[in-house]
Amino acid sequence: MTTTTNPSTESSREDFTTSEGLRALLHRLNSGGEDAWVHDPVARDLMEFAADKYKALARKHRLDTWEAVAAAFDAMQNRSTREANDPWAIITHAVRITCIYEERAQGLLCSVHQARRSHVSAFHDPERFSDRETALSDYHPAFHVTDNLPSDTEPEPHDVLGSAQACMLATSAAEDAIALLGLLDWPADVARASVEHVCGALTKAGTRQSAYESLRRDRHARVLLDLPRRSWSALLRALLGNPHPAYASTGAGRGILLRLLLGETLELLLRDDDLILALALAAPTGNGGDR
Repeated sequence: MTTTTNPSTESSREDFTTSEGLRALLHRLNSGGEDAWVHDPVARDLMEFAADKYKALARKHRLDTWEAVAAAFDAMQNRSTREANDPWAIITHAVRITCIYEERAQGLLCSVHQARRSHVSAFHDPERFSDRETALSDYHPAFHVTDNLPSDTEPEPHDVLGSAQACMLATSAAEDAIALLGLLDWPADVARASVEHVCGALTKAGTRQSAYESLRRDRHARVLLDLPRRSWSALLRALLGNPHPAYASTGAGRGILLRLLLGETLELLLRDDDLILALALAAPTGNGGDR
């Protein structure tokens, strides 16, 4: 008696979901020639299984499911996959790497082959000017430039004067600053003590910006001078200038002391309405005000 075996029945017994079953199937398809993948019914089931298996991975990288299946199919053709202890692990790794570089290639607008090169994948994805709500010039450092005005390149007074003359000029500027505060209803003793304290801190710090930041946080000095917070803040901005780069070349950015050292007179300072108003409104009332 002759028993006839149905090939489709044998094929249905191949469990390609396991490593052993997949390895056996890949060997059989490889030995079947080029048409084995086209006509073998188990091969179709295998690719449908791979599509379901790698669907989530493809979606994670914003790819079509069948792009992941194509990567799995390519990995199945390799001899190393057929002979591996765990073929599914080899295939999954290959699909994951392919999805990563496929996504990078779409972002970089280049081929997958180029995206696999480290010197290409190191770049960020191109962006259009319209991709952001904020204008490019508002946040990109390449557009944060300032014009060099003639006054910016002028040497500081202490660079062109001798030490004795510079000391005399600094003393004169301090006295003029004290006189200005006195004209704006600041108590004489408070004005002198405050200006001398700021000048001393400026001498130690070396730069107006450093002195400003140090004095702004010096609550101990403010308490000793018996100045409310608003008066102390206004005085520092007036004497040392506003530290913001946008005001660097303006009178508000230079401050009273530097303006006096650069040759401005007390009469000219009294014509600065913004400066006079700020100091007049900040004049201490004598009771300490807001601490």
